[in-house]
Amino acid sequence: MRAAFSKAEIDSDIASQLVDAYKLQEKAVTETLSTGVQLLDNLIGGVPRGAITEIFGHTSSGRTSLMFSLLRYATTHDEICALVDTSNTFSPTAAADTDFNRLLWIRCENNLEHAFKATDLLLHAGGFGVVILDIGDVAGKDARRIITSWWYRFRRAVENKQTSIVVVSEEACTRSCAALTLELNGAAEWSIASQPNSNLWSSDVNVLHMPKQKPDVADHSRVTHANLLRLNSVKLNRRRPLTPSLTETQFKAVNYF
Repeated sequence: MRAAFSKAEIDSDIASQLVDAYKLQEKAVTETLSTGVQLLDNLIGGVPRGAITEIFGHTSSGRTSLMFSLLRYATTHDEICALVDTSNTFSPTAAADTDFNRLLWIRCENNLEHAFKATDLLLHAGGFGVVILDIGDVAGKDARRIITSWWYRFRRAVENKQTSIVVVSEEACTRSCAALTLELNGAAEWSIASQPNSNLWSSDVNVLHMPKQKPDVADHSRVTHANLLRLNSVKLNRRRPLTPSLTETQFKAVNYF
């Protein structure tokens, strides 16, 4: 056995170590789940798996419509989903296209602590493709008081899993723990119901919800002196992008009754 190494061997060993240290490591491709809105998927690539996505905006900003679209797509594409409904505001009739056989709905009776504990149990139990924590009706000042350790705990619970955590809120509150943050700013558009020939139904292909069948327009003529909510024009700003590209897009969410 040799007791010494030549100078050339030592130089070669040091050089190989330096090359490995400065070599750029390949970044793993982030798996995503479609939101069900093509324009939005083109912008963000979908909702990242194994990470937190935050969707926030004021009331009527389009955040609930986007949540419905995500649930509809996920449950109809073999994903098991869970919705933690903090304020008991989820309406099954509004999310009629969702496959409820693949959705676990948890109502928390306005108890924020119970909502977070339920979310924690779901994430550690595993087996869910999407877990949504809806705190949209929690005041922004209260949401900002949520301790950061909860968000870190959620992020660590799914970082090596196929689960996507989606937090729906009024104001941004997940801080640096979210991999993707989407700010929604919607504006309602109204139609006059007393005009029989008014176009109450959008022909825009980039919509979140489209009715299965257009109702008889003549029925709307019976309603006089009324304005009906036609759709929401939603402006979306990508606060924390997954990939460097455009940050804003617009789409429309149809509301029909």
